[in-house]
Amino acid sequence: MSELYNNIEPNVIDDEMLQKAIEEQRPEHIGKLAKRTGINFKDVTELELSFRNILQIDNLWQFENLTKLQLNNNIIEKIEALESLVHLVWLDLSFNNIEVIEGLDTLIRLQDLTLFSNRISKIGHMDTLQELQIFSIGKNNLTTLKDVIYLRRFKKLRTLNLRGNPLCDDEQYMLFVVAHLPDLVYLDYKRVSDTTREVAVLKYQDLIEPLEREEAQALAQLEEELAKQKELECHKAAFVEYLNGSFLFDSMYAEDTEAAKLAYLPGEFVSACENLFNYGLKEHEKREAEVSDFYESLHEALTANKQEGRKLILDFENRNKRRLYEIRNASSYDIAESKRAEYKEDILQLSDALMTLEMLTADQLEVRVKHIPVRPHIQNMGGSIFSFSLTIFSTITQCRDLENRHHEELLEISITTLEKSVKNELDEDLPADVQMLLVDKNTIVNAVNTSHGIHLLKIDKRESDILSNTYRWQTSVTEKAVQNEINRNRERVGEIIQYIDNLQEELDNLRDPGD
Repeated sequence: MSELYNNIEPNVIDDEMLQKAIEEQRPEHIGKLAKRTGINFKDVTELELSFRNILQIDNLWQFENLTKLQLNNNIIEKIEALESLVHLVWLDLSFNNIEVIEGLDTLIRLQDLTLFSNRISKIGHMDTLQELQIFSIGKNNLTTLKDVIYLRRFKKLRTLNLRGNPLCDDEQYMLFVVAHLPDLVYLDYKRVSDTTREVAVLKYQDLIEPLEREEAQALAQLEEELAKQKELECHKAAFVEYLNGSFLFDSMYAEDTEAAKLAYLPGEFVSACENLFNYGLKEHEKREAEVSDFYESLHEALTANKQEGRKLILDFENRNKRRLYEIRNASSYDIAESKRAEYKEDILQLSDALMTLEMLTADQLEVRVKHIPVRPHIQNMGGSIFSFSLTIFSTITQCRDLENRHHEELLEISITTLEKSVKNELDEDLPADVQMLLVDKNTIVNAVNTSHGIHLLKIDKRESDILSNTYRWQTSVTEKAVQNEINRNRERVGEIIQYIDNLQEELDNLRDPGD
C-alpha cells in the first residue's frame, strides 16, 4: 500500500470532515447558521464526501436518516461501516480501490448503486438489495459472462453498466446479457432495442428455459420455508412452539440413547402436548384481541383529550381576536397596557386549563395501564395470563404423570426381562445394545432411573420456558404502554409550553402607539 499512496496523504472520516462537508453542500445562509448552532447529523439526508482521499469508511453511524451518499473518487479499499444507513437509496463508490462487493446487507432500500472503476472481479454478496434498479459496475475486472446470471435475482433492475470490463470483449456479450436479464431497459448507457431482445431470446432460449425452471423451484422452496418460519413465529408468539406433535417427546430421547433402546411412552403424551398447542393458539388470539382493545381504549381517551384541548384553544383565540386588535389600535399607552394585562391573564388561565386537562388524562391512562399486570380475578389481560398459566401447569403435570407411570412400567418390564434373560426364558433374541444393559439388576435400574431423570428435566424446562416467555411478554406489554405514555405526556407538555410561549412572545412583540 505504501507504493500506491506515495503521493497521497490518506484521510479518515472524522467529525471535522463531516461538519465541513455538510456546510459546503448546504445553501450559504444555512451553512452560516450551521457553523453557529452546530449540525445534528440525524437531520442530514444527503452527504457528499467525494475527492477527499478517504482510505477507510468510518464514523457514519450518526447519519441514520441518510438517503444519498457519495464516496466516489477516493482511495477506499473496502466497503464497510454502512450497516446503520438503512434508509440509503443512492450510493456512489465509483473510482476507488475496492476489490470485493461486501458490507451491503442492511441497505435493503438501495435503488441506485455505483461501483464504476474499481478492482472488482466477481459480482456477489448483494442478495438483500431487492429494490435495486440501477447498477453501474463498469471498468472493473469482471472476466466471465456467467457473473451476469447472478443479477437475475434483482427483479427491479432496469439499468446496467458493465462497459470497460474484460467480459465485454466477448462477441456474444450483449446478446448474453439481454437474454439473461429480459427486463433490462438500458445497457451500457444505451436503450436495449426490441430487435436485440428478440435475437437474444432466440439464441439463448435453450439455456434460459432450464434456468427459469430452477429459479421457479428455488422460489417455491423459499416460499415454503418462509411459510414455515411464519407459522413457527406465530407458535412462538403463542408460547407453544414445537408442541404440535412429538417434538417434546423426541427431545426427551435425543440425549438419552439407552432409554431409546428400551421402550416408548404412550401416545397420550403426544396427545397432551397437542391439546396444549391448540389451546395456546386460541389463547394467543384472545391476548392479541385484548391488547388491541386496550390500545383502542387509550386512543379513545387521547382523542377526547385532544378535542377538549382544541376547544379550549379555539375559545381562547375567538375570545382574544378582538383584544389583540384593541391592543394594536389603542389610543393611549394606558389603554394598551390594560388590554395587554387582560390578555396576559387569559394566557395564564389557558395554560392552567391545558395543563390540568393533561394531568387528568395522564392519571386516567395510568389507571388503565395498571390493569395490565397479572391478577387472577379481573377481566383483563392479567386474567387471561393467569388462566393460561393454570392450563400450562395442568398439562405439564399430566405429562409428568405419564412419564412417572411410564417409568414404573418400564422398570417392571426391564426387571422381568432381566430375570427371563438369566433363566434363558426369553421368547425372542434381544438386540446386542439392549443385552448390554441386562447385566444385573443394579445396571438396569440405574439406566432406567437415569433416563427418567433426563425426561423429567426436559419436561420441567419446557414448562419453565413457556411460563417465562408468557410473563416476559406481559412485562414487555406493560413496559411499552408505560413508556409510550411517558413519551406522550412529555411531548404534550412540551407542545403546551411551546404554544403558551408563542402567545407570550406575540404579546411582547405588540408595539404600543408611542413606539
